[in-house]
Order: sequence, then C-alpha cells, then structure tokens
Amino acid sequence: MRWICSLLILGFLGLVQAFSTSGSRVLVVQEEAADKNKFSKFWADLTGRGFQLAFESPKNEKLSLFEHGARAYDHVILLPPKSKGLGPALTPKAILDFVNAEGNILLTLSAESPTPSAITSLLLEFEIQLPQEKASLVVDHFNYDLLSASEKHDVVLVPRPDTLREGAANFFKGTGQGGEYIAFPRGLGHTLGNSNPLLTPVLRAPRTSYSYNPKEESEGVEEPFAVGKQLSLVSALQARNSARFTLLGSVEMLENTWFDAKIKRSIGEMQVGRDAKKQPTSNRAFAEEISAWTFKEIGVVKVGQIEHHLATAGRGKGLSAVPSAELNPKIYRVKNDVTYSIEISQYNYDKYEPFTLPPGDDLQLEFSMLSPFQRLNLSPSITTSNSTIFTSSFTVPDQHGIFHFRVNYKRPFLTYINEKRTVTVRHFAHDEWPRSWQISGGWVWIAGVWTTVLVWLAFVGIWLYSEPVKEKTIKKIQ
Repeated sequence: MRWICSLLILGFLGLVQAFSTSGSRVLVVQEEAADKNKFSKFWADLTGRGFQLAFESPKNEKLSLFEHGARAYDHVILLPPKSKGLGPALTPKAILDFVNAEGNILLTLSAESPTPSAITSLLLEFEIQLPQEKASLVVDHFNYDLLSASEKHDVVLVPRPDTLREGAANFFKGTGQGGEYIAFPRGLGHTLGNSNPLLTPVLRAPRTSYSYNPKEESEGVEEPFAVGKQLSLVSALQARNSARFTLLGSVEMLENTWFDAKIKRSIGEMQVGRDAKKQPTSNRAFAEEISAWTFKEIGVVKVGQIEHHLATAGRGKGLSAVPSAELNPKIYRVKNDVTYSIEISQYNYDKYEPFTLPPGDDLQLEFSMLSPFQRLNLSPSITTSNSTIFTSSFTVPDQHGIFHFRVNYKRPFLTYINEKRTVTVRHFAHDEWPRSWQISGGWVWIAGVWTTVLVWLAFVGIWLYSEPVKEKTIKKIQ
C-alpha cells in the first residue's frame, strides 16, 4: 500500500512540475515594480508553461541566488536597472557561481538605461563586448519600421535567423516560410569574441545596421562601434556543464506593446519592401522560443542506455535479445567484431521525443587509447516512441591496451553529450591462434616438412631392409 501512495505522490508532483528539465523556479529581478505590467503577457506565457515566478528588487538585502549551499532558483531573468548597480547579491562572481551550479540566466539590456559596470564586467568574462558609450543604440536606415520609427530609424526589423551552419539546429526560425520580422526597438548591440567556442549568435543585425550614440549631434558617424553582421542583437552561451546564458539587447522586445504591434517595413536595398504591407510582429513567438531554449524546454538531449557487445552475440536478433551476460564485457580481444549502441532522446517542451540529427550532421563514435584508432558514424537502427538508438559495428584494432568507447557530441543550441566507457583489449590466447594448416601461405612449408619426413623414412626403410652384397671368399687348398 505504501508504494502505491508513493507512486501517486510522484505522479502528482510530475503533473505540477514545469515543463523545463531543470526546474520551475524563476527569479525576476526588476527594480521598478510599476514596470511589471509592461511585460504581463510575457509573464503570463511563462506561468502558462508551468513556471513559478518570484519578483524581487535588486535593492532587496535578503535577495540571494543560493540557500544552504544550493540554488535557491533554477532560472533568473535580469531586467535592466535604472540605478548604477544590481546590489550585493548579483555581483559578477555570484552570477558566475550560479551558472557553474547549472543555473540558467536571461539577461536583458536597453539603450535607454545605462548598463551597470557589474554587467559589463560579467559580459567581458564571456568575451561579449558592449559599446563604451552608455547611450549607444542600433539603427538601420534600410530595415526599420515605418509606423513607429519613420524619423529615428531605431526600431530595426530583423528577419527570422537562418541556420547558423550546416548541421546545426535552429529553434528560432518560426514557421520557416519567410516573411516574418522581429522588431528590435531601441536596443543595444554587442560583439562576440573569437576565442570562446561556447558563444553563439542567435540574432544578428542586418548588413546595413550600425551602432552609434544619438547624443552626438553630427551628420555622420566616423567610427561606429560595429556595423552590419559584426553586431549581435541576441546571443547565447552554453557552458560546459550545459547551463545556459542568453543576452537580449532590447528589453522592449518583451513588452506587451511589441507583442501586439503592427509593423510595416521600409524600402530597403534594391527596392526590397516596396510592396510591403502591415503585418504583426513575431516578437511573442520569438520570446517564447528564446526563453524556452534558455530555460531548457527545448534543445535538451538525454542519453539512455549504452550497450556494447560482440557482434556475434546480437547477430540476427534485436538489441534487447542479447543475453545480459554478454552485454558490456570488460575485456575484448584484438580483431573481435564489436557492436556499439547508444540511446538518445530530445526534450520538446513537455515530452521526450526520438532524437533526429540535423541535416548534414553526423553522430560519431571514437574507439581510442591516447588517440582514436577508429572514428565511425553512428546510424539510427531502432526508433521508439521517445528515443532513437544509434548503432555502429567495427573490428577491434590489432593493438592491446586500455581503450575507450567515446561519443563526444557538441553542437550549438543542444546540450552536450560526452559519454565514455572503458574496456581492455588483450592479445590472442595461446589456444586462439589459427592452426598452421589454416594458413594458406604456410602450405608450402608444411609440404616441405612432410616431404623431408617421408623421404627420410623411405631412406631408413630402404637402408634397413636392403641386404648388403655378400663378398665372395676363396678358400685356399693345401
């Protein structure tokens, strides 16, 4: 009876838990309580997805990201403050410790409020650089909203982002049919360093955009902070522990005004947009996608069972039919035929689904000692309702020692996979070497040996059984 009650309690907790794989507790750091209603639709969307929001001011002395050495919250949303700092609880070190503890952060900026030095220092730790001028913003004279920014051109219209590169996942493409625009109003651009492989741009500025300080009254900009694709508007960082950090250059993107706004794009280069009509923004859908990625509702890859065995053990049978005594042996012999299988699932908002590789991408297995002896592509062999089993078979190299089965899969916007299993590879035992007559190249030498033996036996036989010639003796007669 007790275990039945336990199962019911666990089932109830599973129903009330958020869809995120890393928890439902969200801390919203907002200095002005009156600004809460500006983002009411964004808060409602998060609450509807199962998150529990806690609103705190950075000036609150009792605010802390940790409690008794553990995370007090699973996710943090930092809205730009109007003061010069974020308080003692949100220092760069505290935020880095939160990321190291696998906490996720959504940081928003605004060109209308100065960025605190603590945030600038934090971003430099991630190799994200902001303009030195506090009042800089991104403008574009070819891709702006005619309805709200016909004069200042500071509401940049950005199309849905394309796939970063071949083989990368894209969770922010919307319907994928084109024609969708994200409004980026009065935002702050930033640049990304080249030496941090964990940084990924999500939304880049159009090629005709640039960053400048509107307080400088001049006809032209001589030395802009960055131009075109150098400017990132939204960027993401996934730490080595798969914690996620997202930088949103315009907090206005999340306001109710831009969730429901109508836009009309300007006439761009080569007369693009001449026939443009009014259309709704994609800000609400993009806000859902970027928050879902940051809070690990999408792009989460989980490894299930990992099995390896001799290829003969599973020949003609399914993986589950391999006897358990023959699974995952600790020792293999050189030149054994081995089969390796790994089960992978991908989380999609509220359930796990079979993992599908992006087009042009490969999942690879390494069989390595100090360096890989084998590097093979894993192919999907079995697909279940919530996972995909990838399999590959190969021959163990003719080298004894300690080897590792390793799958090291690290791609943008997907949590990392780094699975390693260690086995020993031994030489042939004395009774496992092939017999001499099984080696065709030795037949000549075997024939020579037996020929020598037979000739010797024939010689001995002839010598033994051949009577020697009798000598004639002459008797002397006296």
